[in-house]
Amino acid sequence: MKFLQHQRPYFIPAICVLFLLTQSFAQYLSDKKNLDGGNTYYINSKTGNDAQSGLDPSQAWKTLGKVNNTHLQPGESLLFARNSIFTGQLKPVGSGNSEAPIVIGAYGTGDRPRLDAEGKYEATILLQNVEYYHVMDLEITNTGVQRRAGRKGIHLATSNFTAHNIHLDNLYIHDVNGSNVKSAGGGYGIHWSCSGSNARFDGLLIENCHLVRTDRNGITGWSDYCYPWWHWNPSTNVVIRNNLLEDIGGDGIVPIGTEGCMVEHNRLVGGRMRAQDYAAGIWPWGCKNTVIQYNEVSGMKGTKDGQAFDCDYECSGTIIQYNYSHDNEGGFLLVCAPSSSDYGCRDSIIRYNISQNDGAHSRIFHISGGSVLNTKIYNNTIYSDHNNILVKMDTWEGWPDRTSFYNNIFYVTGRAYNYWGEATRTLFENNVFNGTFVDAPENKNGMTDDPLLVDPGCGGEGFDSLDGYQLLENSPCIGAGKRIPNNGGQDFWGNPLNDNAPNIGAFAGDPVSGVDQKKINFNAPRELELLQNYPNPFNLRTTISYTIPIPSRVELMVYDIRGVKVKSIVDQVLNVGEYNTTFDASDLPSGAYLCKLTSGPVTKIRTMMFIK
Repeated sequence: MKFLQHQRPYFIPAICVLFLLTQSFAQYLSDKKNLDGGNTYYINSKTGNDAQSGLDPSQAWKTLGKVNNTHLQPGESLLFARNSIFTGQLKPVGSGNSEAPIVIGAYGTGDRPRLDAEGKYEATILLQNVEYYHVMDLEITNTGVQRRAGRKGIHLATSNFTAHNIHLDNLYIHDVNGSNVKSAGGGYGIHWSCSGSNARFDGLLIENCHLVRTDRNGITGWSDYCYPWWHWNPSTNVVIRNNLLEDIGGDGIVPIGTEGCMVEHNRLVGGRMRAQDYAAGIWPWGCKNTVIQYNEVSGMKGTKDGQAFDCDYECSGTIIQYNYSHDNEGGFLLVCAPSSSDYGCRDSIIRYNISQNDGAHSRIFHISGGSVLNTKIYNNTIYSDHNNILVKMDTWEGWPDRTSFYNNIFYVTGRAYNYWGEATRTLFENNVFNGTFVDAPENKNGMTDDPLLVDPGCGGEGFDSLDGYQLLENSPCIGAGKRIPNNGGQDFWGNPLNDNAPNIGAFAGDPVSGVDQKKINFNAPRELELLQNYPNPFNLRTTISYTIPIPSRVELMVYDIRGVKVKSIVDQVLNVGEYNTTFDASDLPSGAYLCKLTSGPVTKIRTMMFIK
């Protein structure tokens, strides 16, 4: 894949209800002067007047132009009235600081405030050479009469400047009609760019956003110095999590020029919907040590790539783990780098993922190129009811070298072909090949037995549909795996690994007995649930209630408005049941806090308001 050139309803509550801060919070900001001594400015497209002070809802401003001509100070806030529509571009001036970020959000009740560039500006929101911003609770769109290359919903741009702590939260971004041609400049829902040798981001958090029909791409980055072998100046502390992307023209999520980027708990439903060139779901380019985990990708179209995940070139140390991929026409995984790549694609790890019915009439694994080196693929569970290619080793100015497949379950009900070409040092050990395979590889210590999965092919929408990929008590996969060091420590469901006698496949927990299997109703709701804390808002203490559907390690954490963890409430293995716990905030300042519950691959989030 060449680099970029310039819940369904079940998922919505986890991200779109997050941080719907109502008028009470707006009033709280006003009363407290944003907790930092800064002004809160109100903007209302229906009743506002730019000649007014803007310091009270009754004295609201009216236009984006007024906002853009105001130099904001640390700790100040811009609050747009709900049920308002603002046309043009929002381009704020001034930066916050580490103690007092600038907040852009909403006040009142009703629909989110809508910002619409109407295709007249390249980006609806442009944050250029500013830092310490928290942007939340807005609707953003940018549709022109004709498609335009480079059109964006949000553009975060830095030029020879290190931008710290930009936080995008609970934004609805839709109908951005950029070009669907990558080489022409594409188009973006959210895009960050670094221009110049000293340009980068340190602390970029994109979370809880909903992107629909953004062409060409969903969430992407760029840097002039994103080549690890040449003046490497990566962005750091980049986190992209809990976002829902639907009906995306081309690529879904593509970090570029980052080190240690985390991409987790995102849902992509439908990618490469209109682009005719190469595109995939989630993939890094020009990055080191990217972690891609707990994401669900489905509905990628076509076979010009079209995979859910990709370890692309100019990358090293990419880890793809604990993800669910299904019904992607181009397959589950691409690993690629041509021989002409100076850095290649090296030391990639793909582990503890579940793939179901990927690569219809194409391939599930596609590994291509002469500088693809040392790829490790282990403990994945792969199910397919298609006739397709399981593994395609391919040439791109040369052939891959040192690709290892360990402890994987390959379960097919159709016919699976393989193509090895001239790839060197491709190794299979301790895998299960169950079904009909053409040109199957030598599989040291492997087997062809039925792995005795509880309910293979059970997967639907969401991680909660996947318990059928656990193992029955008589499974030959139990304890039959190869020992692998530095294996991540847990399986797909969050169960600890047995390092002395590992299982084959993505499951390492207690096997399901025959009696238990009969009791399982795979259509019944069995979801992790985090209830709203009570009371809320609260003073000093509040009760948090949650439900655990399966025995698992549970983490209940509290974060401040900037995404910094302030307290760990629960971090232990819990049995099935309902739980209540008390959160004591007496040692914390007043403000909004995030309560995050994690069990295995599933995360739930609620917002709490603490007022002393």
